[in-house]
Amino acid sequence: MSFGLGHGRTLDDAPGVVGVTAAELPPLPDDVGLKPESGRVDVTRWFPEPARPLEIEIGSGKGSFLLDHASACPGINLLGIEWAREFYLYSADRVRRRGLKNVRMLRADGADFLRWRLADGVVSVVHLYYSDPWPKTKHHKNRVVQDRFLQEALRVLRPGGELRLVTDHPGLWEWYEEHLARWCVPGRFERREFVPPDWTDDDEVVGTNYERKTRAAGREPRSAVLVKPGGAP
Repeated sequence: MSFGLGHGRTLDDAPGVVGVTAAELPPLPDDVGLKPESGRVDVTRWFPEPARPLEIEIGSGKGSFLLDHASACPGINLLGIEWAREFYLYSADRVRRRGLKNVRMLRADGADFLRWRLADGVVSVVHLYYSDPWPKTKHHKNRVVQDRFLQEALRVLRPGGELRLVTDHPGLWEWYEEHLARWCVPGRFERREFVPPDWTDDDEVVGTNYERKTRAAGREPRSAVLVKPGGAP
């Protein structure tokens, strides 16, 4: 498990910061395996307006969704999580140059972050778009969506919170469907149709450059929304 920022520079921009610092996310305690709650942090305090709804994007890539969503929804706090250092740095710099104070960036494994760092019921939406499909069978264990991940997503989402999924990979979509069949049942998630954000063009799902490129190559996206029960009707 790694939650550091990687070696090299951080992306501080006065008076705020984009990249989450080591002071904000200290190392996991030695006994975290016995006391999972001991590693959890108050992520809302990473933002200037901590009372706003918290959303998380796992696998932010070059940051296109982060920029569009945060700009269109200034009343939310958005944490972008990206493991690849070059993409993390690139996205954070784009956020800094855009001057978006409701976005923070974290270099980490998104599934581990949900499991070890987030308290119960603190997240409004988890976005997972075009995740690495890890197509070889021996690598399926590396896919983000696993039973453990869905269990942790259910835990960290507030009542009525959403896990939003999009992929253009047929094999990964089959994997999603297998897992959703187990988890979209009474007492777990309710499955709903994915409604694209308002800024997308006709027939787009999340409107990123990656999506436009892959659709031009004939790869159509498939999507689903998993809603935690208990929200307002």
